[in-house]
Amino acid sequence: MAALTDTGMKRSHNEDSIASEASCGLVLVADGMGGYRGGEIASALAANTIVYEVQHALQQLEQNPAAMEEDEEYSSQSIIMRDAICKANQVIYQASHSLAQYQGMGTTVVAVLFLADHRLSIAHVGDSRLYRYRDDYLETITSDHTLIQQLIDRGFYTPEEARASMNKNLVTRALGVDADVKVDIQEDFAQPGDIYLLCSDGLNDMIDDKDIHLTIRTYNDNLDRAAAELIKLANANGGKDNVSVLLARIVDETHAPNKHWLDKFVDWFF
Repeated sequence: MAALTDTGMKRSHNEDSIASEASCGLVLVADGMGGYRGGEIASALAANTIVYEVQHALQQLEQNPAAMEEDEEYSSQSIIMRDAICKANQVIYQASHSLAQYQGMGTTVVAVLFLADHRLSIAHVGDSRLYRYRDDYLETITSDHTLIQQLIDRGFYTPEEARASMNKNLVTRALGVDADVKVDIQEDFAQPGDIYLLCSDGLNDMIDDKDIHLTIRTYNDNLDRAAAELIKLANANGGKDNVSVLLARIVDETHAPNKHWLDKFVDWFF
């Protein structure tokens, strides 16, 4: 695994947060917003709350699986991810209404929980993204919660036209803005060799997908270098925002089929 965050070329401080917790297989990127370092506080609150809530809920699930809420569509782990992000929303919302200087703060988040047998639970709010690089093809797994994405979905813009829009960063969902938030959750099955990229919009606003693709293809055997090159490209193209990237590669575990899932997770990324 490789993770990097950078202030960029225009901002005075970094409001992004990155978290990874090998004990439960969780990684996330959060992109904060709000004056007087409110965005920095919001993204850190999101990261810390989500990690704590997921760890605690997974421990409870292991001890008492029958007590977990049942859902016909999603796994227990995906429900845990959704609930953890909803809890983070409550924490940020309450903090923003308790301290005047943090009023209006919020954050996006994209989070991935890597499970046994290469299963993934994915949850996101806002425009921080998850990409998957597989067989030399880069695919966007999440869909941005933005006004411009809604217009693309309705056929008013093409993706190419949207990149030039002045309104492309207007998010329609974020943590901390309202008392409740809708969290999008989905699941995926990884294959050995897949590379997952979590990023704040400071990356994809400055670099188009074909250059992200080319960078990962060029440095796919060195994720630290790939992360550094992505940050470098974003800054070279203007660096108008903070930029954060987290890259994780799925490795072939057939050589150790009897390993505990946590040991496999550590092998996957570290």
